[in-house]
Amino acid sequence: MTFATLGLIEPLLRSLETLGYQTPTPVQAQAIPAVLAGRDLMAAAQTGTGKTAGFALPLLQLLAMEGPKVTANSVRALILVPTRELAEQVHEAVRQYAENLPLRTYAVYGGVSINPQMMKLRSGVDLLVATPGRLLDLFRQNALKFNQLQTLVLDEADRMLDLGFSEELANIYRALPSRRQTLLFSATFSDDIRLLAGQMLNDPLSIEVSPRNVAANTVKQWIVTVDKKRKPELFVHLMRKGKWKQVLVFAKTRNGVDALVEKLQGLGINADGIHGDKPQATRQRALDRFKASDVQILVATDVAARGLDIEDLPLVVNFDLPIVAEDYIHRIGRTGRAGSTGEAISLVCADEVNLLSAIEMLTRQTLKRQNEPDFEPEHRVPDTDASGQVVKKPKKPKKPKASGGGGKRNLGKWVDSGEVAPAEPSIKPVRKVPVFNTGPRKRKP
Repeated sequence: MTFATLGLIEPLLRSLETLGYQTPTPVQAQAIPAVLAGRDLMAAAQTGTGKTAGFALPLLQLLAMEGPKVTANSVRALILVPTRELAEQVHEAVRQYAENLPLRTYAVYGGVSINPQMMKLRSGVDLLVATPGRLLDLFRQNALKFNQLQTLVLDEADRMLDLGFSEELANIYRALPSRRQTLLFSATFSDDIRLLAGQMLNDPLSIEVSPRNVAANTVKQWIVTVDKKRKPELFVHLMRKGKWKQVLVFAKTRNGVDALVEKLQGLGINADGIHGDKPQATRQRALDRFKASDVQILVATDVAARGLDIEDLPLVVNFDLPIVAEDYIHRIGRTGRAGSTGEAISLVCADEVNLLSAIEMLTRQTLKRQNEPDFEPEHRVPDTDASGQVVKKPKKPKKPKASGGGGKRNLGKWVDSGEVAPAEPSIKPVRKVPVFNTGPRKRKP
């Protein structure tokens, strides 16, 4: 099968030839004809399998061959993405695909000045890539109209449809034409998201080109158990032991990102970080330097977990496990892309056992464990398996307290055989049991 047999027009085929695309991936082979036919679509495929081309190529062809010319402040196709970095990446791919077509494309997102974006939209845009918040800002300032909209795409759809974006999406949906084509693409779809998506789409075609919610088999995965306080020390040890050259590290919080970057830089390691509190220009610069191998370690929150394509990235480290199990699949999907191999290591402490169990149940596999010498945890991480069960270690029986010790006043006192509780004549001595004062409490003089 070739891209020509999928029905793509010659200008797109020339662009693909320039980019070195030869054979459609499974998701592209199924999605491109469906989008060209005007179908609503819900497509699930592993990360790194070419989902962007699966919706962008047919969408550009429809815009080039159908519909009226775009008018001022209008947009004909809209791609919504959850992060600014992904907006830039998707638009760059779209721009390359549309190189030989007479179409205007653009990307808008927060963290940068809105005025240049408003100026750019004045002449209208055929295809717009946007984050929800900035899109609403532009719409509310009358810089954007949706009366010409033909197609809506939700990229990383499961993230777009969760509670974090629900209010913004609801406001966007109210502004869009009811008659439109809607496409949902993601690596993971929970059952709840599938139910919600089914209510949004019109007779949708469902495409699944790999087992549900399973990471690519090109990624070797394992965990190293460790006490939480020793994670930074273990990370540095593993980095030096393995002679890591380029590593993407995921931390749970923004403060966690900053703390790890500061520690690594203090040791003379070339590290940088990205998270939601950093200005967009700073985030993009750090990402660009990492892609160019000018930065050895990039530490990030989940703003870098979705969709970002970092060529030949060999290793992903989960310094903290994600709170949402599906994000694990997206995180480790930054490596092992487009048929390449990669590795994903997770540093897991006892507090994260439930997060680990959720990940193993979602991916239907028990992650291999290993202990690093001199880093064996004092607080044991309970055994888990793909059924979602946590195997708890039996508790040791409590030792009786030493004789003569005093407990809390409202629990009485511990007394030993032959001992009489002072000033408590109504209480008989007992052996190794708590004594409760059932009479009225005497007031101290």
